[in-house]
Amino acid sequence: MAERILVVDDDADIRELLDNYLSGYGFEVRGVADGSAMRAELATWSADLILLDLGLPGEDGLTLARELRSGSRAGIIIVTGRGQPVDRVVGLELGADDYMAKPFDLRELLARIRSVLRRIKPDPDAAGGARAGAGVVPDQAPAPERYQFEGWRLDVGARSLHRPDGSAVSLTSGEFDLLMIFVREPNQVLSRDRLMELIHGRESGPFDRAIDVQVGRLRRKIEVDPAEPALIKSVRGSGYLFTPRVQRLRAEP
Repeated sequence: MAERILVVDDDADIRELLDNYLSGYGFEVRGVADGSAMRAELATWSADLILLDLGLPGEDGLTLARELRSGSRAGIIIVTGRGQPVDRVVGLELGADDYMAKPFDLRELLARIRSVLRRIKPDPDAAGGARAGAGVVPDQAPAPERYQFEGWRLDVGARSLHRPDGSAVSLTSGEFDLLMIFVREPNQVLSRDRLMELIHGRESGPFDRAIDVQVGRLRRKIEVDPAEPALIKSVRGSGYLFTPRVQRLRAEP
């Protein structure tokens, strides 16, 4: 089944351009001009990823990003002519997975779309399944990758996080990927550039605050006191350190 992309942009030429280009790479693409049309479309059609312009008529795109993140698991890439750093930071704070300024290179946008979709889609192999035709029998399937720290449980295959009391915590794809890196490399100082490379496949560059934003969001969800973090420590001038003892859990029988 083709992955679905909803383009929310008031410029009809851009909607047509993205529809033609992305459809050529196997995506199912629909376009709308504003927030009201976006809601109407999503009420009957489930998008895997949303390309969201900020400068929309009526409702600001940042308001729509907040609404989408609170009620949808779709990936969100902000695509806009508003290139101020504050817009990038606020968009990431609200839960967007990536940000791209206009004018943009179509090939780079395609690469970022694929990157976000890979991060938000559970890997059936990691969950212990095998792809059809792969020739892997059930007892040879990879063991599920699950971790525990301070009573928290992280399931990589299911892309889920549970508190010590068993309740689930909702994470954006960026937050999940960041936590996954931390639990795989505990008690190591990881620089912002290294984290950006592992998550997004590129150095920080103009997104140099993206990691700080995601760390701040993650702290608010897993720390007892985000203002005095005990799990994710800042190392001045170096990056971040994940301090808990991490245990990789054995596969359940």
